[in-house]
Amino acid sequence: MKVKSRVIMGLAILGMVMVMVAPAISQEKPADNMQIVLEKIRADKKLLVAENMQLTEAEAKAFWPVYDQYQDELFLLRTRTVKLIKDFTDAYEKMTNETAKKLMDEYMAIETLGPKLRQVYLPKFRKALPEIKVVRYYQIENKINAVLMYELATNIPLTKTAQ
Repeated sequence: MKVKSRVIMGLAILGMVMVMVAPAISQEKPADNMQIVLEKIRADKKLLVAENMQLTEAEAKAFWPVYDQYQDELFLLRTRTVKLIKDFTDAYEKMTNETAKKLMDEYMAIETLGPKLRQVYLPKFRKALPEIKVVRYYQIENKINAVLMYELATNIPLTKTAQ
């Protein structure tokens, strides 16, 4: 129960940070400010993972380099998602079939890459950690992803009628 409450608390904090970040992303702040916000999110996430993984020293030594690599690739995927949402929002009022097709193709590519990325890193995490901790880590990532996707979804308009 203690781990569960920490995850919930951490997700709440991450959710609050995302609420603050969403307007920053859409307002095109200077790159320096956005970089600071993104680094803060990454640090908070790493702290949340560290608190809930309960790694031994040997596990930590093997886990964190793999985690950092995975986060770098995951960040690229999430950046594509944010760009897709922005592109969709920008094109929303003047959507054409061609634009809709491009957006849908990008969405499907992103949706396909997520499971592939998790699959590629699974053996690496298994090499670093016992199975119980691997599944715990994937649980934490899934919860964080759910919060992030929820926050990003709030930026997607849905009120336009079909043409």
